[in-house]
Amino acid sequence: MLFKQLGLIEPLLKALQTQGYTIPTPIQTEAIPVVLDGQDLLGLAQTGTGKTAAFALPILQLLHGDKRNNKGYRHIRTLILTPTRELAVQIHESFEAYGKHTGLTQEVIFGGVSQHAQTIALRNGTDILIATPGRLLDLMNQGYVHLDHLEIFVLDEADRMLDMGFIHDVKKIIRELPQEKQTLLFSATMPPQIAQLVASLLNQPVRVEVAPTSTTAETISQSVFFVNKSDKQSLLHHIIKAYIGFCPYKTWCRQSC
Repeated sequence: MLFKQLGLIEPLLKALQTQGYTIPTPIQTEAIPVVLDGQDLLGLAQTGTGKTAAFALPILQLLHGDKRNNKGYRHIRTLILTPTRELAVQIHESFEAYGKHTGLTQEVIFGGVSQHAQTIALRNGTDILIATPGRLLDLMNQGYVHLDHLEIFVLDEADRMLDMGFIHDVKKIIRELPQEKQTLLFSATMPPQIAQLVASLLNQPVRVEVAPTSTTAETISQSVFFVNKSDKQSLLHHIIKAYIGFCPYKTWCRQSC
């Protein structure tokens, strides 16, 4: 199957072609039609399976088809909540790449940096907001984030949210969301607390599972090395140098580069 067979619009297909993507991954093949149909989705998929495009592409298409915010102030119509700054930046870059021909705008907010630039971006308005829980809750409490016009909510890496202690912040944010919305939840595993969240948050969701729970994505290779604790740093140096030709951690690595 090709991306063009999933019913995606030309601006998205053009962006995908630029990126060199023609064949969707299993999670994309299963999830994109569900999201385009407006249904809630429970996606069980690991990092590396292509799940970002599985929700980014149909979201961009749904928002592009409804041009109510093209004139005047752009209210937040989609919120993507993700556990880490790194993931938030990656998702933001994906939305920018896939949506560059749609005219839609996206912003990203996360902690660990000054909020000044982020608050200016929020004041200017955006169609899509990607955020980490702590910074989002903080800016909501300060009155910079308004979600009254939200249409789509994505909770990404839900099990990592739980592992990192963000579940209470997530629940606080969820309580502030409009009741009428499309919700997409992605998780690699389904511990009891996430199962409870799914039951309370999603409305008759379609379940898409592309790999057995707790397995590694096929695009990721793994190896195990049994070494003494004192030899771990030497092994790390050897592996990094073998793969990239030099060790970038000279400031703390005791090994000679």
